[in-house]
Order: sequence, then C-alpha cells, then structure tokens
Amino acid sequence: MKTKKKKGNGAFEKFATNVSKAAGSTTAFIGAFLIVVAWAISGPIFNYSETWQLVINTGTTIITFLMVFLIQKAQNKDSLAIQLKLNELVASNEYSSNSLVDIESMTEDEMIIVQKYYRRLSELAKEDESIRNSHSYAEASEQHERKDKNRTKSRTRNITKK
Repeated sequence: MKTKKKKGNGAFEKFATNVSKAAGSTTAFIGAFLIVVAWAISGPIFNYSETWQLVINTGTTIITFLMVFLIQKAQNKDSLAIQLKLNELVASNEYSSNSLVDIESMTEDEMIIVQKYYRRLSELAKEDESIRNSHSYAEASEQHERKDKNRTKSRTRNITKK
C-alpha cells in the first residue's frame, strides 16, 4: 500500500535540510562574520546611533528565530532516521533485547528502570572472568545464578569433605 507524500511537507523538509546544511558550512560562517565586521566598521559612519545598533539586533534576532525552527525540523528527521537504524540493529540481533526497540517512546521513569537493568548487567559482567560470557540481561542473570549454584554446591562439597 503506497501512501501519498504531501508536497508541501516534502518541500519544507528539503528546504529545512538544505538550509541547515548550508548554515553549518564554512561559507555561512565567513559570510556572517563579514556582515558583523562590516556592521562594526560602519559604526563611526552612523555615529554608533541607536538605529545602527538596532539593525544588527533586529537582523540577528530574526535570523536566529527562523533558524531554530529550520534546524529543529532537520534534527527531528535525523533523529528519527538514527532511531530507526538502531531499532533495526536491535531487532535483527538474536541476542538483543526486543524491549529496546522503540525505547525513545518510553517515559523517563521507564527508561530509568531499563537503565537499572543494564547497570545490573554491568555488575554481573564484572563478576565474570570474561566480558564475552553474556549477551543479554536475562542470559547474564541466568548464567550468574547457575554460577552461584555451582559455587554453593562446590562450597558444600568442600565443607562435607572436611
């Protein structure tokens, strides 16, 4: 099933992406720098008047205001693309936890719970002889429990031998 792309949204998206790339270029920086230098040099000509100051203040405010929205639009698209790529990697790896797919839509409290799981995974990995021994939190927990049972059995045997 094909979905029709809205022409207005696509045009704005292209515009936002192109402007964001151009604004981050060396040429854009040099251009902005030269405008500020020309403005500063023209100060004595205009006797450093309020109008002279207002020109730079108004210009920079308008450009900044508009650029915030354009850059945010381009950033949202880039962020979505990165999230989709990460979701594909998580979903395609048999050892990855599928609970991480679409994690960006979780609440902060839910993410903190997941963070605690991974903190625990890190602790379990430190207890292992090799960091290559586990692939997921569930697997690491099971492996850790098996090791603990084996250690307990071993200690029990050693105690009964004495």
